[in-house]
Amino acid sequence: MEEAFVLLNSALRLSTPLLFAALAGLISERAGVLDIGLEGKMLLGAFASASAAYVSGNAWVGLLSGVAAAVALGLLHGYACIRHRGNQVVSGIALIFLASGLTGVLAESWFRQGGRTPTLAAEARFLPVSLPMADAIADIPLLGPVYSELISKHTFLDYLSLASFAVVVWVFKSTRFGLRLRAVGEHPLAAETTGVKVPSVRYVAVAWSGAFCGLAGATLSMAQAASFLKDMSAGKGFIAIAALIFARWRPGRVLGTCLLFGFLDATAIRLQGERLVVGKLPNELVLAFPYIATVLLLAFHGGRARAPAALGQPYLPRK
Repeated sequence: MEEAFVLLNSALRLSTPLLFAALAGLISERAGVLDIGLEGKMLLGAFASASAAYVSGNAWVGLLSGVAAAVALGLLHGYACIRHRGNQVVSGIALIFLASGLTGVLAESWFRQGGRTPTLAAEARFLPVSLPMADAIADIPLLGPVYSELISKHTFLDYLSLASFAVVVWVFKSTRFGLRLRAVGEHPLAAETTGVKVPSVRYVAVAWSGAFCGLAGATLSMAQAASFLKDMSAGKGFIAIAALIFARWRPGRVLGTCLLFGFLDATAIRLQGERLVVGKLPNELVLAFPYIATVLLLAFHGGRARAPAALGQPYLPRK
């Protein structure tokens, strides 16, 4: 039972950057802007967060810096795709290469530690927190472990990701902006006839997407790790895109899919070094398990997903 709680706790923790990134992709792509560059924005956010947190010694300065850097990169993507109607796939891939090269060069130039930042002090990180009464009720059967091990002992960013999910669902389903966002992603010309400024809505969407990617990057470098490592996002941006497709771009399903992928990642970590019936699995194969599972899930399920009708299409206003 204790191992099960440890595995679930790890799954919740590992799903946090995926949830932030999937929400970023959801907002951008429901507005019609394809966001292949989630990986790059996460990477830049992770680097900016760790760098600013180390220099300032303050976790909140690091968090805001990571969000600002990712928003700037998101707006660059928006400028290329919305203002100049560039190819959204090419622009997104360019962001990934830009972020990967820029973070590595700057980290080596500034800190001289092989492309990483120095280790962050405790006050410059987001550490797990114990909720009220967590220790007092820990011995109560079932309720105690669930509250003290699963609900408690997570970082501020873990709780923020769940709150962000609830806010995004509410915005999509209950606000005028959510309705406009969905409209410009499905039929922008029809939205324009009702007075919606399509470029403005899309710029807001890519900026919001950048903010969530910055939070995802900060989670990697300031909560799950204590420094920035070169290319530390390790494909999580692409897994977030897979989770978004698996959720069929529906806000209510995003949380479940991210928890599923987080569970697969936690399982892979747990299986390292374990002996099974067939013998000891190579660690390389175990670490590849989440990516293999992602490909298989998309192969069997992705074809049934319906993307927003105007996704990836440049907006051509009426004459």
